[in-house]
Amino acid sequence: MDALSVAACIRAGELSAVQVVETALSAIERRNAAIGCFIKVTADRARAEARAVDQLRKLGGELPPLAGVPFAVKDLFDVAGVPTLAGSALRKSAPPARSDAVLVQRMREAGAILVGTLSMDAYAYGFTTENTAFGTTRNPHDPSRIAGGSSGGSAAAVAAGLVPLALGSDTNGSIRVPASLCGVFGLKPTYGRLPRTGSYPFVDSLDHLGPFATTSADLAACYDVLQGPDASDRACAQRQAEPVSRTAADRPHRVARLTGYFDRYASDEARAASRRAAYALGAIDEIELPEVHRARAAAFIITAAEAGERHLQTLKECYAEFEPLSRDRLLAGALTPAMWYVKAQRLRAWFRGQMARIFARFDVLVAPATPVSATAIGMEWIELGGEKLPLRASMGLLTQPISFAGLPVVTVPIAGTGMPVGVQLIAAPWREDRCFAAAANLERMGIAQARITER
Repeated sequence: MDALSVAACIRAGELSAVQVVETALSAIERRNAAIGCFIKVTADRARAEARAVDQLRKLGGELPPLAGVPFAVKDLFDVAGVPTLAGSALRKSAPPARSDAVLVQRMREAGAILVGTLSMDAYAYGFTTENTAFGTTRNPHDPSRIAGGSSGGSAAAVAAGLVPLALGSDTNGSIRVPASLCGVFGLKPTYGRLPRTGSYPFVDSLDHLGPFATTSADLAACYDVLQGPDASDRACAQRQAEPVSRTAADRPHRVARLTGYFDRYASDEARAASRRAAYALGAIDEIELPEVHRARAAAFIITAAEAGERHLQTLKECYAEFEPLSRDRLLAGALTPAMWYVKAQRLRAWFRGQMARIFARFDVLVAPATPVSATAIGMEWIELGGEKLPLRASMGLLTQPISFAGLPVVTVPIAGTGMPVGVQLIAAPWREDRCFAAAANLERMGIAQARITER
């Protein structure tokens, strides 16, 4: 059952929050071992919060919008009383968090009930959620395949029907990639829209937080309760635009499909998905983004330099214990020349200007979210556009240039057979409403549809 339906049933007295939470906890206990998405189950907290929701209803109090809806969070969000591991074995001895992250607090204030923390790539550096210390998260639609990353646990938990909502993070594609591979809806908001306070950072100048859901309406409802400035996050200290999300009555009038780079590095299946979505939204134009290869390269430089600097001391002291799938990349990033970083940031400002010119002509841009559908666990290489490329980095080929510009994106799962594949619906900064409007229209037409497996 989707989140809004759960909340409506609890509000009407057709279900109790305790019933809903016990069902979720039972499903997690029964199925998590096969998927590997939960790191910590917060059963005692969930039961206490569920009893509080039921008591509020019994007393005739007004229930908040997500009252009784179970949710879970990527294990880089602080949860009071639980160590924030950020996917790293080196943090197993970290003290428990003293308080919830801001977005976890806002979910609780909206009545949602936290049932646990979710798996991820170590320190959020990866696109596959193959974690040496905590194990691999498996795709619920085919356990021999990856769930994507780094928010793989979040997408897998929603796709498996264990929770209707989950929170994750996206630096270069870590919400959009697993949403695409697991067949669920995901939002990467405008950079600075949602506060990151109380989350373990990866790359300050690129990190975003956002939700996963099974419908566009659930995604919008979750996004609504998460919004608001926060003085502790300088990127989100002041609201820079009205926090719109609700889907518009009509479709965005000016839609274009991204081609060139976005076609070259997409499989036939991913390309077909973007064409299907774009044409359903009335797209006539096909456009190429300027210098998109350089934008992705610059994003890599910024990511490597900032993340490498953040973890350099730990790498010096505990190299052997560090995640082997990312330690060499982080160490190399720490050695990035300062001039490369400066030039990358200059290109970022220029690229944002170019995107602003494009959005003067179009409301929404459509592009594949991942080059391919989910690949086999352990696979190292992929061939795209006639090139043999490293798989773990290349899953972000189509997402990285978009987050480089800080643009809002709703990833929608395209209905079809076989393994899921998703499409990015991209809008100008602060215009998440246009992304949601496009997503809702595709959902109404039956083109966007979440793939949920409840075995």
